[in-house]
Amino acid sequence: MTKAMLSFFFLLGTLTSIKAQNRNPFGKPLVPDMIADASIQQINGTFYCYATTDGYGKGLKSSGPPILWKSTDFVNWSFKGTYFPSAVKELYWAPSKVVPANGKFYIYPTVNGYMYPAVADRPEGPFKLARGKDEWFKPFTPSTLLQTKKPNGIDAEIFVDDDKQAYVFWNTRHAAKLMPDMITVDSAVQVISTPRTQYSEGPIFFKRKGIYYYLYTIGGNEKYLYAYIMSKVSPLGPYTFPKNDIISTTNYEKGLFGPGHGSVFNLEGTDKYYFAFLEFGRGSTNRQTYVSPLTFESDGTINPVNVSLDGVGELAKIKHRKLLQIGNTFASSTADSMKIKPISDPSFKREEFFDPRFAFDGSNGSRWMAKEGDTSSWIVADLGKVKSVSLSEVYFIRPAAGHAYLLETSTDGKSWQKSGGHSDVKVQSPHVDQLAIKCRYLRIKILNGVAGIWEWHLY
Repeated sequence: MTKAMLSFFFLLGTLTSIKAQNRNPFGKPLVPDMIADASIQQINGTFYCYATTDGYGKGLKSSGPPILWKSTDFVNWSFKGTYFPSAVKELYWAPSKVVPANGKFYIYPTVNGYMYPAVADRPEGPFKLARGKDEWFKPFTPSTLLQTKKPNGIDAEIFVDDDKQAYVFWNTRHAAKLMPDMITVDSAVQVISTPRTQYSEGPIFFKRKGIYYYLYTIGGNEKYLYAYIMSKVSPLGPYTFPKNDIISTTNYEKGLFGPGHGSVFNLEGTDKYYFAFLEFGRGSTNRQTYVSPLTFESDGTINPVNVSLDGVGELAKIKHRKLLQIGNTFASSTADSMKIKPISDPSFKREEFFDPRFAFDGSNGSRWMAKEGDTSSWIVADLGKVKSVSLSEVYFIRPAAGHAYLLETSTDGKSWQKSGGHSDVKVQSPHVDQLAIKCRYLRIKILNGVAGIWEWHLY
């Protein structure tokens, strides 16, 4: 083999390596964070996403705090602080959508493994327990939604019919009416009969054109899927069983595994429906949420959802600033790639890379992370030449735990000046710096918090 051929194959191997590192197997999740069990709704033109905050690394023994992501276009999402202060240190999972009633707003999360009703004056909160003292202890407090000796139940879903009668649905196909106070469950609890009898959680309930739809999950991990039944009579049935009742399942061709616990919502005043679902992601409680269109046949049956990692893009048009293009980027270090292990499906093969360029690729599914042990982590954006910069928005990894950082700028990459950031830890995303400078380079030094970035937008 000649020297020229050796050089060619070396270059080919290098390009292949770069291509592999540029591969993002996670597509375009809804928000720049790990979230699951998302309840999404549109209120007066604004999209609200209440969800389980994932990515805390200890499975069901950990969760992030109650976080409300909001958006006006369904692409750019943000949050500040928590909407349920007393529950910040609890195991907080699967909140419902908020329900307006009695001049208030109600929400029904699962906390420490039990359903609780909470109330606030606004959908943004702050929420507090709707019954008894706003305090917590394990295994459960007297403030649970189910007022039984053993108030077991998770994943509350609330539906209010046209006659204002409210219903609550929860795991293992349970359902009951809610009293007008929105915190008392009718003692006549029913178990909905479905053609598939495996363990079920994450119920979804909605009404469209006079038809009631009950969606329920089966399985979990890579095998998570949704089935449904329908009724033209009542939220409590009787139900009919569609022939093709599986509406979401693993799509091997697209590399999407286990579309599970999520929600259904429609755009206000329209018949445009969407299906939000979690995806297996990185395994265990390290999941992200995606959205795909939900469509129906003329007889009201639901078409199988074409689940995708691509997202649905903007659902409302707003005027945006012009995003600056990054010429190059480099960082203090880059974490080693991570091979994600399958749990239920041996055909699952996925590897994550952490290239600094992922912080600028416009995808909430890829990220830059510093190497473990890097105690002085930083990342630089090179604009290619000196340009005017008016705004910086940075979306850190595990934002619900908080970050502190320093933003510096330079025209030559040698002399740097402080231009933004904050030394105190703030729980929000994105972290925003208003700028009025000309520079070529921008550098973020992470002072506190997980050393990584989902996205960094410069305008």
